[in-house]
Amino acid sequence: MPPLQPNLEHTTWPQAMQKAGYNTYWVGKWMIAGRPSERGYQESKGLFSSGARTEQPQYDFAGREVTGYRGWVFQTDDRHLLPAQGIGLTPDIDRKFADAAIEFIKQDHEQPYFLHVNFTAPHDPLLMPPGWEGKYNSKRIPLPKNYQPQHPFDHGNLKGRDELLNSFPRRKSDIKRDLATYYAVISHMDQQIGKILKALDDTGQTKNTIVVFSSDHGLALGSHGLMGKQNMYEHTINVPLIFRGPGIPKGKKLAAQCYLRDLYPTFMEITEQEYNPAIEGTSLMPLIRDEIEAVYPFIIGYFKDSQRMIRMSNWKLIDYPQTNHVQLFHLGTDPHEMKNLAGNKKYSGIAEQLREEMNTWLQNHGDPLAR
Repeated sequence: MPPLQPNLEHTTWPQAMQKAGYNTYWVGKWMIAGRPSERGYQESKGLFSSGARTEQPQYDFAGREVTGYRGWVFQTDDRHLLPAQGIGLTPDIDRKFADAAIEFIKQDHEQPYFLHVNFTAPHDPLLMPPGWEGKYNSKRIPLPKNYQPQHPFDHGNLKGRDELLNSFPRRKSDIKRDLATYYAVISHMDQQIGKILKALDDTGQTKNTIVVFSSDHGLALGSHGLMGKQNMYEHTINVPLIFRGPGIPKGKKLAAQCYLRDLYPTFMEITEQEYNPAIEGTSLMPLIRDEIEAVYPFIIGYFKDSQRMIRMSNWKLIDYPQTNHVQLFHLGTDPHEMKNLAGNKKYSGIAEQLREEMNTWLQNHGDPLAR
């Protein structure tokens, strides 16, 4: 087992898994500083990161010039590039990630292992996966219930790369076309995840393997007139979080709010390890065991200096410090966030309570924009 890297201030999640006796493996997109081996992963396959250049422009399924993942390429941990596997996203890239993960799963394992698989789907550029052409009819795709031709005000990213993928105002036909491709990409990824789970079945590892599925924030694709993920609406800020394995009750759904950073302390509890209390996160195992009903009284979201959000129970307040806009939604009766109650005096007390809680949290975390 290689020694833990000394250049990090805190022990990383994969480093902690090594300390608990696990081999640590990485597959897929790498988008943080350093290399997998410098963050606690002992071996990587299907590693995909920046480092190459394309000689010609690339285009997505709709014929738009690609602006995302340009120059990304499969490579080894020591930066040996593998351009023969394609530069930038390719239509079958998720299959390559799944195949790499299955290679790890089918190895002989003398120790337990921690395998992190990071897909790119369904991030743009939207490319039609092989065999999925025509599976979703763009003419029959329903528009989001909160579809708008354009966002009613500048939310802080209207000129961002994601938002420029379609024209202003949004055209319904463009949104439906992109949704059809988006669903195909998601379905293809789902198929690849099924292959990974089948590999666990085929090798007899399912009963002693905990599988966790989650994702990046979702694209808006026409919701609220937006395209990208740089917003605080439910269609984006919410992400799936699914556990399966020993000690996980089957078919149980939990409404408790949490953060993805809670996965680290959750696995520290699963592997009976102590972790640095300076790491901001809470184990979700007491929730899963029905010992508690909630981990946090509210959650906070933020984007650069333009968006701050608090969600408490059925209420959400979004503050836009740069434009002095405020939104207040009651998610229980308005799940698609179509009715802003911020200007309604009937709810001024709720808005004030939410803002006070949010500002206290932001101030405690050194945010100069707390107001």
